[in-house]
Amino acid sequence: MDTTRHPCFNKDAKGQYGRVHLPVAPKCNVQCNFCDRKYDCINESRPGVCSAVLSPHQALYYLDNILDNDPRITVVGIAGPGDPFANVEETLETIRLIRNKYPDIIMCLSSNGLGVPDVVEDLARLEVSHVTITVNAVDPAIGAGIYSWIRHKRKMYRGEAGAAILLERQLDAIRLLKERDITVKINSIFMQDINHTHLPEIARVTRELGADIQNIIPLLPVKNTPFEKVPIPDPTDLLNTRDACEKEIHQMRHCARCRADAVGLLGKPNTPECLALMEEAAKSPLRPDEHRPYVAVASHEGLLVNQHLGESKVLYIFDPETGDQIETRITPAPGKGDDRWRDMANLLTDCATLLVSGIGPRPMQVLVKEGLRVTLMEGMIDDALQDIRTGTPIKSPVRKFKCGTACAGTGTGCG
Repeated sequence: MDTTRHPCFNKDAKGQYGRVHLPVAPKCNVQCNFCDRKYDCINESRPGVCSAVLSPHQALYYLDNILDNDPRITVVGIAGPGDPFANVEETLETIRLIRNKYPDIIMCLSSNGLGVPDVVEDLARLEVSHVTITVNAVDPAIGAGIYSWIRHKRKMYRGEAGAAILLERQLDAIRLLKERDITVKINSIFMQDINHTHLPEIARVTRELGADIQNIIPLLPVKNTPFEKVPIPDPTDLLNTRDACEKEIHQMRHCARCRADAVGLLGKPNTPECLALMEEAAKSPLRPDEHRPYVAVASHEGLLVNQHLGESKVLYIFDPETGDQIETRITPAPGKGDDRWRDMANLLTDCATLLVSGIGPRPMQVLVKEGLRVTLMEGMIDDALQDIRTGTPIKSPVRKFKCGTACAGTGTGCG
């Protein structure tokens, strides 16, 4: 595969060509002990972080504007903020939309590998040319200390059993991708006293399966994770480890540890212009599809979007194509913390968008993580449905809203 215009796979392309990561994959199927996925965190630059999650159509809208804004973009990647194949429908739909409109653009994916074997044929058919698999251990005993759990085929696995399943799937993914002539990069995180002496073995095993390049990334300790106290690697140790691994497989040494919504040249922060384009795309309502045809609304009377989610006892469900109200649904009772918002997400699996006049940060995080687009607005429901129907951003303003006693009086709507 041609890597001359891919800045992550070719260091000589780093200052000439750029990439854009489309954050369309909020859910993850592996919980790593070093990872805490967050949203609305502009000042952090690390995987798992993005300022918004987009639907496939929103991502295409965003990409159109990005390409108009920066002609140096040659690569479109999907790298989270969760895992692309824990969100397989959204990921593949995004790729289809982009490939139909931009047949010559380089398509790139980054994954933990757990779901990759199931979609290799799809990736080859859609001409995805570059895939990164994160492999942090090729020994389940070591992997058991890195992963809290994995979710495979709707079942949760922990310890060595989970690490063994993940490893088997990762190795299968590399082999199957290389059989289809897809360029494979291995990301491995250098974790002091956890896997750092094991990294040359990862290099050897993955190279024997045909992997093209390895990227050893120094651990960035993140607060509120099991590895928050693990020390940052000494630069000399990191260099020596890369040199040792170079004997097995070519090393990438110019990684910028990109966000899930990174855009532009490697090592450069997202510009204010790109942030504004992301915000505009995120405000564009999700277009209904066969999987999520409806819109949910927090409303006092079913005519206006005028209620805070934490205070809503019912949600009104509309079909945006006809403008008709389908039904009302009773919301989960307060008092269960995050479980309340997960229950609400399960209540709205057929809804693409939730319209509210206010919402706390934690319910916003949980609902977005579960794949629901939450739009803050006030105004006529009919006007919002018209915007959704035509695929234009909702323009209704949002007034300042203070939570009341119905959402526990915390000001966050997280009762």
